[in-house]
Amino acid sequence: MTPDDANQKSKLATQVAITGLIAGTMDILAASIQFYIETGNGPLKIFQYIASAVFGPEAFSGNIWMAVTGLFFHYCIAYGWTVLLFLIYPIFALLRQNKFATGIGYGVFVWLVMNLMVVPMSRIPARPINPGQAAEATLILIFCIGLPISLMANRFFSQNASSK
Repeated sequence: MTPDDANQKSKLATQVAITGLIAGTMDILAASIQFYIETGNGPLKIFQYIASAVFGPEAFSGNIWMAVTGLFFHYCIAYGWTVLLFLIYPIFALLRQNKFATGIGYGVFVWLVMNLMVVPMSRIPARPINPGQAAEATLILIFCIGLPISLMANRFFSQNASSK
């Protein structure tokens, strides 16, 4: 590995870390605001809900560590989605053609995978999909996950392609 390769990998890791933090924070803030508007409650239940994917109903025991664990899981998931797009972005030319379409499509893709695959395989009890809530959640994922990650990936790879 040349020093230039190491420098590029370091820049990429830094960009992924920043992007994951931004996207994860925007997503959890949007979900918390939405939850507060709908219920008048703070985000603690959201964090416990996320933790319940692994711990089941025990996550709602009132234990603050369950909420902390849920927040940790949330950022792990946000970073996972960030890493995935940064990995596939330079490979698929279609993704680079329109960063906004990519972001919108990625937000929808994230919603589909999370709600049709991940949540059903978790310990969260099954419930029917409410179209209104699904639309709100999809919009949050588009604006807080898909678009920020797509825009940051586009910026990173465009800058690095032009500097070579």
